[in-house]
Amino acid sequence: MILPRISVAMSVYNNATYLPHAIESILAQTLSDFEFLIVDDGSTDESGAIIDRFAHLDSRIKPIHQANAGLIVSLNYMISLAQAPLIARMDGDDIALPERFARQVRFLDAHPGIGVLGTGCSCIDELGKPSSYKFDNVTSPQDVLDDLHNGPPLCHPSVIMRRDAVRAVGGYHRAYTHCEDYDLWLRLSERVRMANLPDRLLLYRQSETQVSNRHAYVQKIGAAIAWEAHVERLAGRPDPTEDLDSLPAMEDLDTVFARPGTYRCVRAKVTLGSVYTCATLRGDGFELMLDHIRDGGATNGLWRTVVRLVTLLEPVRALRLAMALVRQ
Repeated sequence: MILPRISVAMSVYNNATYLPHAIESILAQTLSDFEFLIVDDGSTDESGAIIDRFAHLDSRIKPIHQANAGLIVSLNYMISLAQAPLIARMDGDDIALPERFARQVRFLDAHPGIGVLGTGCSCIDELGKPSSYKFDNVTSPQDVLDDLHNGPPLCHPSVIMRRDAVRAVGGYHRAYTHCEDYDLWLRLSERVRMANLPDRLLLYRQSETQVSNRHAYVQKIGAAIAWEAHVERLAGRPDPTEDLDSLPAMEDLDTVFARPGTYRCVRAKVTLGSVYTCATLRGDGFELMLDHIRDGGATNGLWRTVVRLVTLLEPVRALRLAMALVRQ
């Protein structure tokens, strides 16, 4: 049996509005040697019917219908099914440019030591109109490695990964809901090199309902814990989050990691990473920020956050933050 060059992994949940464009963009790739795994993760809109309609027209599409289980379960299932040595991620609301697969595979063929390859991205809004924001991530393997400390240096739906490398690290870990990609990049960085093409080969859709907006605070906490787990692994100690179904409460982190100061490290990273996140400043992240300041934590940029809270029409929070900074 001749195996495909790429297994495309797309998990869909209620993406009917954008899904036809996403699927069509994959079917229009100039490199056409792929299987297209699409999980309908318990959608309640027309997503399942759209997937089946396209599957009837193109045999490369392999539809999988299941009760809602979440993105991590869906992605791990597709990783287990993938026949190709390369797995391409794709989301149901983005658009891949026609040369995406061809350029990525060409680079991976020429650089067998690269285990994960992302691309640059241009952003579009809910109507598909171009946004001024773009993902111009660092490109070289060393720069990607160095940038991991700051957050995910690859745009998740743009990557192609070597299947065996992803399987070797156990795929996506269940506990890291909303930041499963960052945790995976950290674990893969301990085994393989990663890079980005500078070319913007994906149109990344931004909306008020996407994970980075709806779950920003939880996402930042998970990313900070993922970094601490990375620190444990680099030190030759076991990852205490590896087999968890969900992440521990922050106040339990010192006990779970058996390392005093873990909670303070996570709190500091979440605080300093939230200064530009409106949803976090208006939500639970604000109280965490105050605790960080009262405990003598670093205050880099937090005076500017006072001004930002005023512009967000949060004068009471602006005053509370200013008073905490003065009293430190």
